[in-house]
Formats: sequence, structure tokens, C-alpha cells
Amino acid sequence: MAVVAVWKCDRDGAMFDNKKDAEEHDKMLELAANISTLIERHIDGITDQVSEEIGLLLAKRREVLARACKGKPEELLAEQEQSAANKLDDGKVTALPAQS
Repeated sequence: MAVVAVWKCDRDGAMFDNKKDAEEHDKMLELAANISTLIERHIDGITDQVSEEIGLLLAKRREVLARACKGKPEELLAEQEQSAANKLDDGKVTALPAQS
């Protein structure tokens, strides 16, 4: 019987094959939690669920967000545009020519 070492994140129970990935995931979740807390402190009436979703969204895209804050705001939307283009290319969505 082989023994396989895995690392488990305490925050969400995610499992990882190596310690580096587990620590990176944990740091991302900590950033998301702190963003959520910041949002809840400054925006009245926001629900916990919405603030958590926003926190995770920003934490997962922290590199793109950092580039946007450093003078490249178009990069925030470039990811979304690229995602839309990939959906057309992956065969799940077929682009149809416009009919006159």
C-alpha cells in the first residue's frame, strides 16, 4: 500500500499534492476574507454572501487587479473578452453569420 502525502486547507477543505499550492490557496482565501470584511465595514446593507463572492472574485484575480491599479485598467476587461472569445472557439458555441 502506497502512502500519499496531501495538504488540506483548513479554511475550505481543499486538498493539494504539495505544500506550496496549499499555502498559496490559503493565502488567497485569507485575502478574500479580508476583502469581504473591508467591504462589509464600508458598504451598508450588503449581505455576507455577496461580500464573500466579491472577496473571492478580487482575490482570485489579484494579479490582474494589481496591473489595473498600476495604470492598465483595460486588463480587467481583457480577461472577460478573452473568455468570451474562447467560448466561441471551444465548439460549445457556434458563431452564425448575420443574415440580411
